[in-house]
Amino acid sequence: MTEQELILLVVEYFEKNIINNHKKKVLKEHSKLKSYKINPILVKYLSKVLEDDFTPLGIAKALYFPRVLGTSINTSFGTRIQKMLVDLNLAQGSLIPEMDIEFIDKIENRKKWCQLKSGPNTINKGDVGPLLRKFSKVANLARTNSIDLNNSDLMLGVLYGDEGQLSQHYREIDKTHPVIIGREFWHRLTGFPNFYNRLVSSLDTMILNIDTEEFFIRGYKKLAIEIEASDLFDFS
Repeated sequence: MTEQELILLVVEYFEKNIINNHKKKVLKEHSKLKSYKINPILVKYLSKVLEDDFTPLGIAKALYFPRVLGTSINTSFGTRIQKMLVDLNLAQGSLIPEMDIEFIDKIENRKKWCQLKSGPNTINKGDVGPLLRKFSKVANLARTNSIDLNNSDLMLGVLYGDEGQLSQHYREIDKTHPVIIGREFWHRLTGFPNFYNRLVSSLDTMILNIDTEEFFIRGYKKLAIEIEASDLFDFS
């Protein structure tokens, strides 16, 4: 498969399984009042901030915006990409419980066991110790089972960003096991040195040309209708 063919496959997968799924979930779940745990005091304040009044539309936006623009899609991003790598045969799901994927490193031509992280600031200080212990557990298991594995074969793969953006927490892990980010990670995974930059450019083009079908607006307007009919609020 050529580099361009693989990029097209990834872009198509991204649009179908991440963007389109997000749009469906927005209208199916996040536009329904029952999917929210409501702090009645805070939503009044946030409604005032957003609409300069206490209104059903203001409350709908206060509930809807953080859910749809924040955790809703960010939480699932890494899991979706992990599944994509397996579905497109770029990697295999790891048989070792502590690891996410296994793949042949196209630079070193060695098998790698990899935990995936989304970006360069997605772990905190409290994550460092548990991650290092997971790697040690895998290394000990490999030695017990006479698997040809060294510390550099256990890696943290960071999907986007560059080395200069890595947090100090990642740098601490990198002292023992390699943290491979962005361009180099995708090079090792696909064998194409410029795959990451070309993929980002192609994703940008796709995203700028998608038809949003006004799903975002339809979602919070639908939620506002439920709020107006609810006995949780008094708008009189």
